[in-house]
Amino acid sequence: MTNGDVTPRSIHADRGTSMTSNTVTGLLALLGIDQSHSRPHVSNGNPYSEAHFKTLKYCPAFPGRFGSIEDANLFCAQFFAYYNREHRHSGIGMHTPATVHDGTAEVIQAHRTATLHAAFLAHPERFRGRRPHPPQLPTKVWTNQPPATL
Repeated sequence: MTNGDVTPRSIHADRGTSMTSNTVTGLLALLGIDQSHSRPHVSNGNPYSEAHFKTLKYCPAFPGRFGSIEDANLFCAQFFAYYNREHRHSGIGMHTPATVHDGTAEVIQAHRTATLHAAFLAHPERFRGRRPHPPQLPTKVWTNQPPATL
């Protein structure tokens, strides 16, 4: 590296076409970045990390280009704070990662249940006679659920 940094750099990715293309591979080699890839035909990625990256990539505020590394760092710092503290995730019962992590999701879940119960009692016709429930918090999550063992 020309900036005097001798820290080894590497990137890990699945075997998607964008990360295995000659253009990207050549650029990474030119920059001195080693590549590692998941094993072929094995889906054992991190679903949370992949969802996070997709949300970042398709965020309407994501710029076509960053003016500098500082601009990219600032954008990502703001995005990660939003993603973890405000963005509700379908895979964790429409909670934020922060509330699941700090244990307040259960309290929020109880408030949601009470609110839906009150709405049902006030206007059951709106719910076709079925009591509504908030999405469940998962107890475990999987990319590929392992086979059950006896």
